[in-house]
Amino acid sequence: MKQTQLIGFADMMTQSRKIKSQFFAQINELVDWRPISNIINKHYQKGMSVDGRPSYDGLLLFKMSLLQTWYGLSDYEVEDRLNDSLSFSRFVGLSLDKTSPDHSVLSSFRTELTQKAVYEKLFKELNKQLEKHKIIIKTGAIVDASITPSPLKPKGKATYQITEDRSEVEPTLEENQKEQKAVELLKIVQPGVDTEASWVKKAGKLQYGFKKHVVSDNEGMAIGVLTTTAKVNEISNLEEVLATADLPNGIGLFADKGYASAKNRELLKSKKMKDRILKRAIKEKPLTDREKQFNKLAGKVRYKIERVFGSIKRWFNSEKARYRGLAKTHTQHLMEAMAYNLYRSPGIVMSNRKI
Repeated sequence: MKQTQLIGFADMMTQSRKIKSQFFAQINELVDWRPISNIINKHYQKGMSVDGRPSYDGLLLFKMSLLQTWYGLSDYEVEDRLNDSLSFSRFVGLSLDKTSPDHSVLSSFRTELTQKAVYEKLFKELNKQLEKHKIIIKTGAIVDASITPSPLKPKGKATYQITEDRSEVEPTLEENQKEQKAVELLKIVQPGVDTEASWVKKAGKLQYGFKKHVVSDNEGMAIGVLTTTAKVNEISNLEEVLATADLPNGIGLFADKGYASAKNRELLKSKKMKDRILKRAIKEKPLTDREKQFNKLAGKVRYKIERVFGSIKRWFNSEKARYRGLAKTHTQHLMEAMAYNLYRSPGIVMSNRKI
C-alpha cells in the first residue's frame, strides 16, 4: 500500500514538472524574444561584473523577473530557485556551468529599467506580438481599478485627509495643502513609511497604498496600465488611463458606475468610442427598465476585467506592493500584467485552434 502511494506521488510530481516545462516551452515558442532583447539592450548598461567578466544578459534578467512574478518570489527566492531548477534555468537560458545572478543584480536591473521607463516599452512589444497571434483582439475595451496596499504605512491614526474611494467630490486646494504638510512631517517622524502612497477608505475600511488602473480587451487581456496613489478617483482620470492603451476608434468602452459622469461620457464621444459605462441612479431618479437592461447586458462583458485583478492575486500571490514608491510599484503592476497575459496565452491559442 505504501509503495503504491509513493509511486502515485512520484507520478504526480513528474507530471507537475512536465506541465511546468511544457508551459515554458510554449512561451518560448510563442514569443519572439529578439525585439524584447533589443529594447532591453538599448537601455540597460550591463558593464562588467565585480570579477571582470561580462555581466548577465538583460533578457535573462527579464525572464528571471517573469519567473519571479509567476511564482510570487522575492529576489532572494528566485535566485535560489534558478540554481535548483533545471526548467527555470532552461527557460532563462542559463547554462549548467553558471550560477544564477545575485539578487542584487536583479534589483539593480529593475531599478535601472524603472528609471528609464523601459517596462512600458516591453509591455507594448509583448502585447503587439499577442495581437499578431490574435490572443489580444481590440474589438472592445474594459476599464477598472484596484487598490494595491503598501506594507510601509504610517503607524497610529492618520492625521490628514482620507479620500472616500469613488467619491464624486474632489479635495479642495486647502485640503490638498494640509495633506502635503502632513506628508512632509511624516517623512521626518516615520522615515520607514512610503510617503508616495496615500490613504483611501473603501467599503468602510482604511487602506494605504497605490491604485492600479487597467484597460483590457473584451476578454480581459491587459492592454493598458496606469499607477497612481490610492486616493486618486477613477471618475477624474479616465482620459489618462485610456491613453495607456492604443485603442481603435468605434469600439465600446465598458466600465462600472464609478466612471459614470457627464465629463467621461463626453470624453468617449470625442474619442468616437461607444459609451458602455453602466448607468447610475441619482437621487429621486431611479433607473428605468431600459437602463437596468443595459446594465445587465454591459455587465456580462464588464465583469471580465475583475478576473484580471483576482487572478493576479491568486495565481501570483500578489496581495501588496513589493517595493517602495510609485515608480517601482508601477513596474510591479506592468510585470504582473505581462505575466498574466503570457500565463493565459497558451490556453487561448489552443482554444483558437479548436474553433
